[in-house]
Amino acid sequence: MIEKGAHSSNPLEQFVLLAKSTKGAACNELVKQALECTGVYVFGELLDMPNIIELKSGPNAKIYNTLNLFAYGTYKHYTEKREDYLELTPVQRKKLQHLTLVTLATKSKCLPYKVLLKELDLSNVRDLEDLIIEAIYADIIHGKLDQKNSQLEVDSAIGRDIHEGDINVIVNCLQDWCSACEGVLSCVETQIQRANSKKNKTIQRKSEIEQEIVNIKKTLKAQLQERSDGTDEAMNSDSREATASSDKGKKALKMKGIKMLR
Repeated sequence: MIEKGAHSSNPLEQFVLLAKSTKGAACNELVKQALECTGVYVFGELLDMPNIIELKSGPNAKIYNTLNLFAYGTYKHYTEKREDYLELTPVQRKKLQHLTLVTLATKSKCLPYKVLLKELDLSNVRDLEDLIIEAIYADIIHGKLDQKNSQLEVDSAIGRDIHEGDINVIVNCLQDWCSACEGVLSCVETQIQRANSKKNKTIQRKSEIEQEIVNIKKTLKAQLQERSDGTDEAMNSDSREATASSDKGKKALKMKGIKMLR
């Protein structure tokens, strides 16, 4: 007998180990305990055990079907074909509803209350919100209640068991994701090349402008020097002319004075 509060690093592990040596009525009881055990939300390993597979046919088929339901199905599947499954205990029913929430959360990030009430076979919003809060505290979904818009906003959810036939779908999805990532990476690399090319052209243009500035400075300096030299020469010429004119004036006055003395 396994206590409901018992835990391990993998809560299902204890049931898998026991299933190796358990058969008949004991095996039936083992499955029922696994369905009620706190923290057990995946059942694929247990389903693969030979002693469990033996339950698939014969008088114990409902046990196997119910375990299969908890691994892959939803509460709606249960209500549509109750005759194929065990009569669920309140704890099992709530767990199946939690697992249904997980399944719905993987399909949409906004789940209207109207949809949830139908899928979970609930009659009022209060019970629905209590169920969602329990699932959040159980750490199987992350999200928040949007009471104003009557919906559950999902951030994330745990993964459930997957059918072997669904593996190809997942592989294709991952391949599409990888292809999309490669496309984004290629686009980023192209943008990097363009940015580097533009950067190199900018650096080259900057260097050319700086050289042009140096050349202009040299030209202006040369022009200023030429103007300075021309001004000095002109001043010297004017000075010589002024000296010569002064000498001529003095000489003329001197000659005039000699004539007057005579």
